[in-house]
Amino acid sequence: MPKRLNNAEIVRQILREDMENILEDEDIIHLLLNRQVSENLNHSNQETTTKGDRIADRLAEVAGSWSFILGFGTVLIFWILINSIVFTVHPFDPYPFILLNLVLSCVAAIQAPVIMMSQNRQEKKDRLRAENDYRVNLKSELIVEDLHAKLDRLIEQQEQICARLKVLEVKKQHSED
Repeated sequence: MPKRLNNAEIVRQILREDMENILEDEDIIHLLLNRQVSENLNHSNQETTTKGDRIADRLAEVAGSWSFILGFGTVLIFWILINSIVFTVHPFDPYPFILLNLVLSCVAAIQAPVIMMSQNRQEKKDRLRAENDYRVNLKSELIVEDLHAKLDRLIEQQEQICARLKVLEVKKQHSED
């Protein structure tokens, strides 16, 4: 079973910094409240993308669309019809359509690695988002836990005050009798 971290270790993990001088839980909670742990990953991602990355993303976006599939299917049908019907005497790519197969192979050979590059970048962004969400959730959990403890203390103090008031009321009634 993994070791349960104390609040200081968790905050150190969330804020990604060393906090040797912070000892009190209350200081830790105030530090958490005053710091933003979430990051706008879309903004930071745009700063680091290269032209090749943007081209790969755009190609993956286009190649994975219905308009591309329908357009490419139309070109294939048009190619086959021209070579089978229109140019029956001298087709530029006769029946087993070897040139068409070559074109399709070249498109697939170029398209597949570019789409994989885009997917790898997307996976990296997803990992960063997941880490960001984890830190935000962890911060929220610590703050809620702290609020719960404070509420418990307030309820306990109220119960003590009520008990004292009842004792005082009983004493007052005895002294009046």
